[in-house]
Amino acid sequence: MNEEELDRIAIERCRQGDLDAFGTLIDRYERPVFNAILHMVGNAEDAREICQQVFMKAFEHLDTYDANRRFFSWIYRSAINESINHLKARRPSEPLSDRLQYLRPNPAENYEEAERRDHLTKSIQALDENYRAVLILRHFLHLSYREMADVLNVPEKMVKSRLFTARQLLRQALEAKGHVA
Repeated sequence: MNEEELDRIAIERCRQGDLDAFGTLIDRYERPVFNAILHMVGNAEDAREICQQVFMKAFEHLDTYDANRRFFSWIYRSAINESINHLKARRPSEPLSDRLQYLRPNPAENYEEAERRDHLTKSIQALDENYRAVLILRHFLHLSYREMADVLNVPEKMVKSRLFTARQLLRQALEAKGHVA
């Protein structure tokens, strides 16, 4: 049985009152949803809070889930939307937390590599939410264009256009800081 079928079974069991069934969905998607949110908001504490909100809202609104769509697209779209709402609510932008260094922990890593990662993270965080979302979905979550379009609820052509623009903007930002992309 594939993940989509397992998701549908868990959702149906949950709709019939089996609360443990939702736990299987949380177990399957909590980490990737958290990672997507973390890349969007740049703060682990905020990401944990938003992730919890996403799953609470998903549980509360499970009756609105369309079984013809993939659950992961529905939950990721919710995560991206909640992240964007959080970012809009906290404007002006807060400085990026130093705690993002743990994304690739390696105490022996040299200063130059750490600085380069910091510039990359800050450059991604500085992008408009729409561009940041496509970069994260594609390069951190490895979604296909079709999956990205489904998550963002936009046409595939728009996903490709946004991703092209996001890459260009990121390259320009990195080059401006002396880092060749």
